[in-house]
Amino acid sequence: MDRRNFLHAAGTVAAGVALTPAVAPAAPDASSPPADANQPRAFAFEEATVAELVTRMQAGTLTSRALTAAYLARIAAVDAAGPTLKAVIEVNPEALRIAAERDAERRAGRIRGPLHGIPVLVKDNLDTADTMQTTAGSLALVGKPAPRDSTVVAKLREAGAVLLGKTNLSEWANFRSTRSVSGWSGRGGQTRHPYILDRNPCGSSSGTGTAISANLAAVGIGTETDGSIICPSSICGLVGLKPTVGLVSRAGIVPISATQDTAGPMTRTVTDAAVVLQVIRGSDARDAATVGAASQTDDYLAALRADALSGARIGVSRNMAGFHPAVDAAFNQALDVLRGAGATVIDPCNVPTVGKYDADEFTVLLYEFKDGLNAYLASRGDTVAYRTLDDLIAYNTAHAAAEMPWFAQELFEQANAKGALTDTEYTQALARCRTLSRDEGLDALFREHRLDAVVAPSNGPSWVTDWINGDKYSGGNSSVAAVAGYPSLTVPMAYVSGLPLGLSFIGTAYTEARLLGLGYAFEQKTRVRKAPTFRRTLA
Repeated sequence: MDRRNFLHAAGTVAAGVALTPAVAPAAPDASSPPADANQPRAFAFEEATVAELVTRMQAGTLTSRALTAAYLARIAAVDAAGPTLKAVIEVNPEALRIAAERDAERRAGRIRGPLHGIPVLVKDNLDTADTMQTTAGSLALVGKPAPRDSTVVAKLREAGAVLLGKTNLSEWANFRSTRSVSGWSGRGGQTRHPYILDRNPCGSSSGTGTAISANLAAVGIGTETDGSIICPSSICGLVGLKPTVGLVSRAGIVPISATQDTAGPMTRTVTDAAVVLQVIRGSDARDAATVGAASQTDDYLAALRADALSGARIGVSRNMAGFHPAVDAAFNQALDVLRGAGATVIDPCNVPTVGKYDADEFTVLLYEFKDGLNAYLASRGDTVAYRTLDDLIAYNTAHAAAEMPWFAQELFEQANAKGALTDTEYTQALARCRTLSRDEGLDALFREHRLDAVVAPSNGPSWVTDWINGDKYSGGNSSVAAVAGYPSLTVPMAYVSGLPLGLSFIGTAYTEARLLGLGYAFEQKTRVRKAPTFRRTLA
């Protein structure tokens, strides 16, 4: 989760770094020094899309088993060795067998779905009923595998995906300490930034962000409470979609917030994000919040039109920008692209309630984390040794050398002190969050200006990973969509001294198709994304 809105430790990137913004072409950034010895050997499937891989499998020039083996070799060469990204916390020992089964099914004419034979990485807070662990990065949950797939994982399997492994994350989805380091977990260690290794990949879906950017799998799954898909996606040069809360089931996912949590795709293209979202969406009896998902039947792939920006009305939320001059310069160039593609750009068109819900959001998260985590631990039965948040606090205290070498667990302790979800403090805070983010925020703004989307910079430049002082977020915009439970899409926008920046398209409830169409049109106009080269440092 992106905690910049309520943690005092938030900071800015040092002003002395030389920055050169641009809406970059696909060619390498000329201002960047050449890759160093960390650059791995050429990879046959670098930047391969789902459609390209499926086409090759249909033609018989590629098998899922060969593709899966290639990604496993890539993980060994780049993640476990070479640049040593530490993005993958565990590979699936059954991946090659599953891939061979998908090949046999294809030969027999049985195609499960749009991801048939495609290797996928999922974050290590999604339950998988196989030999892999589900730990949220904590050593406390290491033991027996989960007894049942999360609904998202079950849908991926139904669509024919090959579960390649699990990705590292900010431990407990970055909800343990006010001084935490994104990308670090007791079980997985520190995930590194794929473009510049000493920089931070942002959290909490840091492992998925780094892994998919580094071409360790075709596509990946992250989760978000506030910024945990959008921030690592944008900072790692990816497309990331945080869906409307309730469009994708949270059943079998280690929770923070019942009102803000969601899973979503993290991919290298908008098209791949649309494919994955089409697979994982839907109602689920295990998650009451998904009751409205059954009526959402948009064809996300059909929404991907190169002219989708023509005639669109786009609001520019300047009060969610202004945190870095180089980011603003890149943002202004992106706005010119939108105008050039035929969009009506209303500038400024500020979300009026930005920041007014921060304290209430924090209160809501503390209450919901305790309630949700205790329920999740109970659902795991005898596969976990620790059954309550209180138990986990005691575990961390007893194993402080492994679990708390850099930062403590004050968020655990604050959450544990809260009462039930019937407390007036909680119900009033939640009501204010919904009023400020929805009724007086995004919904009011969209009605007044007849908007298709609001845009803002997704992130500032990544900061140097610092285990002593914690994260130094340099700006972003995830909170308004997160608190409202509304969708947000980030698409690569520019590079600043080799560090990726994203452009966010924010909508109202269940407008994923519209956002994907707008993002696709922007992507086709700019073609910003380029593969990382694993530089050791910016200097």
